[in-house]
Amino acid sequence: MLTTLFTDAPGDDGIADALAAAGAVDDGLLHGFARIDEDRAAALSALAGAFAGSPLREPVAEAVDKIVAGSVADDHLFALAAARIALFGAVHDALLARADAALGRTRAEWLGEPGPAAAATHLLGGARSWLRELAITGWRGVDHDLVAAAGQAVEAALAEPELRRLAVLLDGLAAELRAGSPIATMAHVPIRRWADLWSRALLLARDGGRAQKAAQAEPVTGRLFPLGVDVHEHPTAVQVQVHGVLEAGGATRLVRASVSAAKVDTIVGPAIWRLLSGHPMLLTALAEHRALDVTDMPLLAGGDLIWRDAQARPGDEADPFTTARVHLATAVAPATPPLERHPARIAEPVLVEDVSAITLDTTRLPACGPLTPATVRAATACIGLLRWDDGAWTVQPLGVQATVKKKAVAAHTADWALGPTDAKLAKAAGEAVEVLRERAGRLLRK
Repeated sequence: MLTTLFTDAPGDDGIADALAAAGAVDDGLLHGFARIDEDRAAALSALAGAFAGSPLREPVAEAVDKIVAGSVADDHLFALAAARIALFGAVHDALLARADAALGRTRAEWLGEPGPAAAATHLLGGARSWLRELAITGWRGVDHDLVAAAGQAVEAALAEPELRRLAVLLDGLAAELRAGSPIATMAHVPIRRWADLWSRALLLARDGGRAQKAAQAEPVTGRLFPLGVDVHEHPTAVQVQVHGVLEAGGATRLVRASVSAAKVDTIVGPAIWRLLSGHPMLLTALAEHRALDVTDMPLLAGGDLIWRDAQARPGDEADPFTTARVHLATAVAPATPPLERHPARIAEPVLVEDVSAITLDTTRLPACGPLTPATVRAATACIGLLRWDDGAWTVQPLGVQATVKKKAVAAHTADWALGPTDAKLAKAAGEAVEVLRERAGRLLRK
């Protein structure tokens, strides 16, 4: 039962020890690896000891010895980043195993293979150089000049499609550092978050990343039943991630489908759906609570559908709560790709019939739909994403059934995918996008 995660005391599964070992890298990045005192040297030595029985034993031990001695090279930092990612991967696996046991969920084994290394690796030197300077200087020493030095590396990576993941990651990290500079004056430094970004960026800067490609996907034909939508919104981009159940080839699987668009920071709230108008089949199914008939849709081993709107058609009505009650208990969950294993990535679709026994997190509710904190507080049932956040389990609501003013109502994050049902909201949602499109068209004509 899901409630056991929230009521039972966690067992001694090594999570605290793994996070403590990873803290040696985080603390080094905070103060800079150019300044290693006795306490930080001891913490790094303990990190090396944690890998004594693993394939990373020699590279991590050598890296620690060299960095403590005052030599900081790319290979040494790469070994520390790999060790940190491995530790967080182990924490992810322990937490996910705990969640699967509580939910009675079956999970597929990982059978995927990493994609090829990027061909444009000659462009990665600038990225590695900037990441090395960050590590040597430490977050506390970052200033505007060091942040600005990322510009050339970001520009070079953006020019190559296969390096876009790295480019966006570097750009995002630089933006956060810029907003906080000079970081020496910050009251609170997001140590773990920046260390996560730095570690992943350093691995991508080694060979450009090895993400799975569409050519490695399995084409599937069947019916997709949406459960709910998680909206990831930033000032310059938005991504809508659909969590659902796929019936295909005699199997029932949990899958995700994501679509995204660039935006400006003035496009917010319901207006963001206008940016995704190139996916009418998906938006129609979400707004009207319908299943989707998909044909030869590529499915990656990690459970992600590579969404192609032309290969989908809205089908029969399919209430998300009915789907959850019928299919969630038996659908097979996908394996997590090796480099995606991190506690922050855990987002397991769940059905909660007794909301009083769990913690519902209303901080992630998007402004583009009718789901509000007040509606969540009145919920009698909830479809959400099980997450691990700052040492505790929470559920992020994607849809709720509630009683408001003695009336039964249901609300989902994507109910306004075709526009708000309120006329005033619908008009406001369209104005910002249409004005910007008209101005962009005028500039292009000139």
